[in-house]
Amino acid sequence: MAVVLITGANRGIGLALVKAYAGRRDRVIACIRATSDRDALDAAVAAAPKWIEVIEMDVSDPLEIARARRRLEAEPIDVLINNAGIGGPDRQSATDMDFDGLEEAFAINTIAPLRVAAAFLPNVKAAKGKIVTLSSQMGSNGASADNLAYRASKQAVNRLMRGLASELKPQGIPVLIVHPGWVKTEMGGEGAQLSPEESAAQLLKLIDKFDIASTGKFLAWNGKELAW
Repeated sequence: MAVVLITGANRGIGLALVKAYAGRRDRVIACIRATSDRDALDAAVAAAPKWIEVIEMDVSDPLEIARARRRLEAEPIDVLINNAGIGGPDRQSATDMDFDGLEEAFAINTIAPLRVAAAFLPNVKAAKGKIVTLSSQMGSNGASADNLAYRASKQAVNRLMRGLASELKPQGIPVLIVHPGWVKTEMGGEGAQLSPEESAAQLLKLIDKFDIASTGKFLAWNGKELAW
């Protein structure tokens, strides 16, 4: 049985990951904001109460991260999954930017994953575990200029996670940056190619086989290596 911490666990890919891990009898620590709609997550907990624990943790709030870390201080974590993210503001072109929205995108998509990874690193080390951050192929160099706040925040988190991978490689802690695919979520829309369940199933396979030899790579859900 693995212990898996997942942020943004109340909907979309995060919720699908919770269900997938709990479905194979792994212990899941599902992290959500106090203000999140949690009906679907509560239903998952009711179906698998032994395997899912819900913790309130806003990833943009350092105090809440610290409080969650104290609560889980003695808990080894086999897999830490940075899933929480936002699509950015309505206006996010270079000539018409909502700068408050740009700051929020970087706070949640870029800074928070590194902050969460740093806070729970002792837990991951205790389990000789893995750190996974869900990014996007939209963060690749050479991508188009639409959705600029989102793209820039994902490109930046890729850079941070590559740095983290380099620093943790001598300690045997692998770091994976992964594009979950174009998924039918609130962000991806109904026209997307994958359901959250399909994406989660592929991500589990990828995470299971990922090891220190491949640390720092930017992979798609199907294992294809992506260009930076």
